[in-house]
Amino acid sequence: MSRNEEKRSAAELKGSVKEAIGKLTGDPRIETEGRAEKHRAKPVRSAPSPKT
Repeated sequence: MSRNEEKRSAAELKGSVKEAIGKLTGDPRIETEGRAEKHRAKPVRSAPSPKT
């Protein structure tokens, strides 16, 4: 696992925890922040290059 993958995994985990805390406490702001952090941590997938 590369360093960038580790950072993304940690950021995604942090977002998941924050989202769960928001759900448990009933705080929609924290839940939304966690969901956004989780989304930002996921890598952007590019379209496959066309084969010629």
